[in-house]
Amino acid sequence: MSTQTHAPGWGQQPVRPKKLIAFIIIILITAVVWNLPSAVFDIQGLTVVQQRVIALLVFATLAWVTECIPSWATSLAIITTMCLSISNNSLPFFKGEGEVFGSLISSKEIMATFANPVIILFLGGFILAIAARNSGLDVFLARHLLRPFGKRSEMVLLGFILITGIFSMFISNTATAAMMLTFLAPVFAALPPEGKGRIALTLSIPIAANIGGMATPIGTPPNAIALQALNNPAGLNLGIGFGQWMAFMLPLSLILLFVGWLLLKKLFPFSKKTIELEIKGTVHHGWRMKVVSITFGVTVLMWLFDRITGVDANTVALIPIGVFAITGVITGKDLQSVDWSVIWMVAGGFALGLGLNASGLAGAAIESIPFGQWSPVVILIISGLICYLLSNFISNTATAALLVPILAVVCTGMGDRLGAIGGVSTVLIGIALSASSAMCLPISTPPNAIAYSTGLVAQKDMLKIGLLVGIIGLTLSYTVLVIAGRLGML
Repeated sequence: MSTQTHAPGWGQQPVRPKKLIAFIIIILITAVVWNLPSAVFDIQGLTVVQQRVIALLVFATLAWVTECIPSWATSLAIITTMCLSISNNSLPFFKGEGEVFGSLISSKEIMATFANPVIILFLGGFILAIAARNSGLDVFLARHLLRPFGKRSEMVLLGFILITGIFSMFISNTATAAMMLTFLAPVFAALPPEGKGRIALTLSIPIAANIGGMATPIGTPPNAIALQALNNPAGLNLGIGFGQWMAFMLPLSLILLFVGWLLLKKLFPFSKKTIELEIKGTVHHGWRMKVVSITFGVTVLMWLFDRITGVDANTVALIPIGVFAITGVITGKDLQSVDWSVIWMVAGGFALGLGLNASGLAGAAIESIPFGQWSPVVILIISGLICYLLSNFISNTATAALLVPILAVVCTGMGDRLGAIGGVSTVLIGIALSASSAMCLPISTPPNAIAYSTGLVAQKDMLKIGLLVGIIGLTLSYTVLVIAGRLGML
């Protein structure tokens, strides 16, 4: 995996006037939002702390989209500002008391976003990639997995999409993305530098990882959150099973993988129609290869059977880190090739999610929307769009964890009125699918961030394909859900 940083910091290149102007404008807009009268937001009981979180969300959104400063710098700015202005260790003139001011967030929790368990999953993926490269395992796997797809460039692209999508149905999409990106380097060696084939191949990994996760209840955390609410004996108690979920979601996922392939080869065409997959590189056959292969296999199997072992994916990611460090497969010098800027960037997204939830802003904003007065179709569309927009900027797991409980209560209270759209399950499963469809930005999902870390993908390219696949995914997903719901499949 390449460790090139896509957007170097200001200290590494001259400040571009346009980016400087954009940054100043964003700071001014953030300051205005920070100091607006609370009544402007039309959120009942909005506190000072919550308004500051809104201002930080505005700053993050504009800075990430415009890239006026590097994405990792935006994240560090968010975390630093949160600690100084809305935490229990804030600067004195930022502190206040009373209901109008709101509750300050623990600075320890804000700083803990740097050590979020998903960060360990990132590190585990990076370490696996480094070990695979050092031992030649990446070359071995690339040769054998891609062989059935032949030499046509477009079919090789389809191979990456299908392999990634299928892995993501059962394994963490973050772990899958990290693993699949290890196969790209030897394939790139067979491609000319001109053309957009490398972009297509790199983007195929996060697109397929995000889509593949839709197919099974364990494919992505939002699926599990929605299914838990639907099957809760004390709540809806619908008893939707693993096979029942896959019966309608697997075909949808495969269709979307094919749509992603068509869009990628159209938007980022290969300049070379065939790829001579004589994947170069040395495959070592000593003890290092054995250690890496066994550890790689054990890690993947434990990711696959986490429900049986009871060990979650984040904890499993520690296995390759520990084994490779102890055996000397990786060294301190290898750790320098980990793209830490990506980790900083993702931590900023976690910090925003913490700010939205811990301050009570997310709940207050959702509860201020009069769902009970809307038609079922409007609820379905609005809830999906809210989830989609939030998931593009904060953790899709956090978004689902926030929206699903609230909507479960709202939808249950509506009784039979939701029958026209297939019932409560349509709304709640729709939340999970909306979260998986959000893939516009590097911070939208960990697979996006990992692909962006290669330095081969511009943010505008990710936005273009992510938006198209997301819109098509949302449309097809909700169509399938309504049909399945009305036919009694859910």
